[in-house]
Amino acid sequence: MASDKKYWQSVEELKGSSIVETLSKNEFVEELPSDEFLGDKETLENSSTSRRDFLKYVGFTTAAASLAACQGPVRKAIPYVVKPDDIIAGIADWYATSMADGYDFANVLVKTREGRPIQIMPNKEADGTTSARVQASVLSLYDEKLRLKEPQDKEAFLTWADADSKIGAKLNELKEANKPVVLLTGTMASPSTDKVIEGFIAANPNVKHVVYDAVSESGAADAFMAMYGKRVLPNYHLENAKTIVSFGADFLGDFHGGLEKKYIAGRKPEKGYMSYHVQVESNMSLTGANADKRVVVKPSDQVFALLNLYNAITGANVPSKATSVDATIKKLASDLKKAGSKGVVLTGLNDKNAQLISLAINKALNSEIIDTKNTLNIRKGNDAEVAQLVSDMKAGKVSGLIAYNVDPVYSLSNASDFSEGLGKLEISVALSTEHNSTTTLMDYALPTPHFLESWGDAQFDSVTYGLMQPTIQPLFNTRQVQDTLLKWSGDTTKYYDYLKTYAATNVLGGASWNKALHNGFFKKDLSLEEEGEVFESTVVISDIASKLASSAKKASGFELNLYTKTGLGDGKQANNPWLQEFPDPITRASWDNYLMMSMADARELGFSNPVKDNGAINGDYAKVSVNGVDVVVPVMVQPGQAIGSVGLALGYGKTFGLKEEMKVGVNGYPLYINGNNIQYGVTIEKVSGTHKFACTQVQKTIAGRHDILKVASLKEVVSSVDPKHSWNKPAFVSYDHQEVEAKSIDLWEEHNREVGHHFNLSIDLSSCTGCGACVIACHAENNVPVVGKNEVRVGRDMHWLRIDRYYSSEVATREEAKAMGLSGGDLYKAIETEAENPEVTFQPMMCQHCNHAPCETVCPVAATSHGRQGQNQMAYNRCVGTRYCANNCPYRVRRFNWFQYSNNKEFDFNMNNDYGKMVLNPDVVVRSRGVMEKCSMCIQMTQATILKAKKEGRAVNTDEFETACSSACTTGAMVFGDINNKKDEVAALAEDKRAYHVLDYLQTKPNVVYQVKVRNTNEA
Repeated sequence: MASDKKYWQSVEELKGSSIVETLSKNEFVEELPSDEFLGDKETLENSSTSRRDFLKYVGFTTAAASLAACQGPVRKAIPYVVKPDDIIAGIADWYATSMADGYDFANVLVKTREGRPIQIMPNKEADGTTSARVQASVLSLYDEKLRLKEPQDKEAFLTWADADSKIGAKLNELKEANKPVVLLTGTMASPSTDKVIEGFIAANPNVKHVVYDAVSESGAADAFMAMYGKRVLPNYHLENAKTIVSFGADFLGDFHGGLEKKYIAGRKPEKGYMSYHVQVESNMSLTGANADKRVVVKPSDQVFALLNLYNAITGANVPSKATSVDATIKKLASDLKKAGSKGVVLTGLNDKNAQLISLAINKALNSEIIDTKNTLNIRKGNDAEVAQLVSDMKAGKVSGLIAYNVDPVYSLSNASDFSEGLGKLEISVALSTEHNSTTTLMDYALPTPHFLESWGDAQFDSVTYGLMQPTIQPLFNTRQVQDTLLKWSGDTTKYYDYLKTYAATNVLGGASWNKALHNGFFKKDLSLEEEGEVFESTVVISDIASKLASSAKKASGFELNLYTKTGLGDGKQANNPWLQEFPDPITRASWDNYLMMSMADARELGFSNPVKDNGAINGDYAKVSVNGVDVVVPVMVQPGQAIGSVGLALGYGKTFGLKEEMKVGVNGYPLYINGNNIQYGVTIEKVSGTHKFACTQVQKTIAGRHDILKVASLKEVVSSVDPKHSWNKPAFVSYDHQEVEAKSIDLWEEHNREVGHHFNLSIDLSSCTGCGACVIACHAENNVPVVGKNEVRVGRDMHWLRIDRYYSSEVATREEAKAMGLSGGDLYKAIETEAENPEVTFQPMMCQHCNHAPCETVCPVAATSHGRQGQNQMAYNRCVGTRYCANNCPYRVRRFNWFQYSNNKEFDFNMNNDYGKMVLNPDVVVRSRGVMEKCSMCIQMTQATILKAKKEGRAVNTDEFETACSSACTTGAMVFGDINNKKDEVAALAEDKRAYHVLDYLQTKPNVVYQVKVRNTNEA
């Protein structure tokens, strides 16, 4: 039933901690610091005087407090003397382009204001998607701290002419002597750039191109090469799948670039069917959190489970070993065989043999879900070639190195060998957008532009050809790598002309260049391409299985699963404050990585995460040792982590060139030996020290309230004709000694809302994966400030939109277990099972824009009021910061602006320098200290849509209204619109049988409506 489970956000809630109880009753975890109210941050933090006492003591009037709270900085605007022809002041321009930074690849739309890119959205016409990192990359454009600005050698800055002369002379010398030079790049997925590199190698035959990805999927590419003859990654049509089984492949995260859009397209309960998804994993991943069934095993057992699945499906008897989940694997084999060509198996183990077993299973199923024709051209790094390069450099067998946008000194496990090899080169050149640990050791560092300043193309898969165009003039004295290589090849062609010619000759087939550039993409027809020779694979599965089983049988000690976070990825954007402050969807921690450990292992080894009375979480340190490499890292106890395994995120621990505030976390790459994301034989030792986490999992929680979440099975949804009396029960209250529906009783008279627009936002919990792209989109659109680790730690984050992560327990306490008749071992097993493998549900939570808003009735100065269009509005210059509205909000979505976050050296993020301010949206005010702020339902966007329609003399089109979060949502979980326009999609969703309001028994009548989460329990 929908409301029978208990939902909890932290282990402390599961235990019934008194601290959590205290926090749940205290809206603000610390007293408002009012001593020297206009003083500095340090003094404020140490104060405990209440605001009321302070105002009494000083004699402030409300007017005086209002004046202090609302005073804003003086700004001087300089108008255009001569207005540019292509710019209309105050009107946004949108450009279609593509992002390819070596780790993230996306077809996107870029919003510019007066020539400044300020926001990125998915190019949905190209089936583009965006992640939190893609959304945040617009801020990285303005990173004045880290970006390379001028060509330079180890002595001084250079002109481009001097750099070309010196480097060109040395390259010619090495070519004449036939001394080997290596061009080291990340994956670019750019066919025209590949052609440029071919020309460069033709002009310099002593050059070899090596592709290096910091986070490798080399095993998958090597396996595909062995099986199908092409070194690419397979594509997956998960929208057509009936049964999906994944062995540690986080395909809703970073595996193969993320497949969330296709995955959710196959999980629409309104169609009457959903794919059945089982995740076999050790770390609690984003994909595992969304699975219908999650099987928790340590990595070595994943290997054996994969082999056992192969045996069960094919009838073979390859070497393996029994596991504790063999009964489940046998059932999965049956489900997959029943699904047949609609079944698919994926594995995230970066091991060629494991990937080959996965491909062999899909072949045995004759799977149509795996696509071996429209393949993916991302993640082309070659671990073997990179290892050989490092070995050759150390042995002095390489004379020159040209590196483009890679940082092996930071991200290689054997970085010391690489650094030693650099010292033996005759010339080393770094072509890079930013300063990093590698560029500083090179002979020359040449600045390249950000992708938003660049021309280019991208072939992410075999069908979609994306184009890249500059959306701003170069901020610094940069030059594209393609122009540099053309020049060093002796080719005087400008890359723009080269690109245009390449596209016309090889891709467009007579289609318009301008149209393709305008759209940002061109779709190729694969059916028109000639079939190549059929590749005959020589793979012998029994041999492959023997090697795989042999390596797993050597497993001993703890097993380490290295992974990437949804927020920071491989660490390329580690200096991006939006991403650092972004709470991890699973742990809810920001500004950190940590060693994830199961509750059982933590108890045995003595690790804990005590919660302080201000909501802050602490942790112990562990020394993690792998093959003689030691790393000291804080421990986070994680429900759902496999016993005997630990997890650690890559991408943290950068220090070179970063702002002090960004130098957080621990570098996990030294443990990433041979590019293998699984490391065996790990030892863990508790060491002294206490770590301070910035974790929001026990802050602003509304866990424990009734009807926050409603979850139903697919069988219930399909079979039930009366959801209001089964899985989607409305709230009932007692009236006149009878139980009646809460919505039939009201304290207020309804306003007439039939005239004009009435905005609603629908959020489908079945489609929300918790990825967080909406959180960063809201940051960018609404100028949400970054507050830093210390402020987040004590509950002062300013996110207007948060994604609550809930665990669910059937049995939460000993008392409940005893009431069910459980005792002894059964009692403890029932309690512990939920913590070892809880179900997870994500719920985006923002201002609910209540039609009967409790915040509006308590504001003493009418700073918050209700608009005719359904939005709860904030007049910032009225607000005096009493915080009554926040205390009266049952959803805990209002944020108090404790400090002046802009133009304040205490908060040295993007609002404290001229470059960082270029990302600010001029349509939204930058709030001053002392006011409340919250989600506005993007009122500036709705008003712009209305004004555009008015100017064009028409009604607003169906589904034309959007918010930042709904625009950014890859899966379509968020739908925004006007319920007074019955053709708008949201109007039907608001009346859907799955629709419900959070805390509906309060009858606040929100304009945010949720759709009940549906899980396929494989019963329907």
